[in-house]
Amino acid sequence: MNNDPELNGKYLGTITQDFVVVADTLKEASYQIRKRGFSDFPVFPIAKVQTPIGKTLIARGEMATNWHYNVTYLDEFVQRKLVSDADEFKKAYKDPDEFCCLFVIDDEFTNFVFIPYPNE
Repeated sequence: MNNDPELNGKYLGTITQDFVVVADTLKEASYQIRKRGFSDFPVFPIAKVQTPIGKTLIARGEMATNWHYNVTYLDEFVQRKLVSDADEFKKAYKDPDEFCCLFVIDDEFTNFVFIPYPNE
């Protein structure tokens, strides 16, 4: 797996196309996770095939999406040793009221991506 921090056009297009459809659902899930005290750092792993990271929130095709959307928090990434420095992650984490933290998993790209929620 190559971890390239730059999201190339191939991914940007398909993720953006899906994100318009799922943004409200992800934003509400993020809000509920934080409001209920589960975590201040919700993460949404997305993949073209089911992934064991997190729990399924939106299955591929469920809302005419190209990706599976799971939900989890920073703690799972630390437990799985996918994030080695939680403090560094927290510093890089963007405002969850404005940005969605996706963990994109695909053959050529695996990385965290912050995408701004659409303006209401």
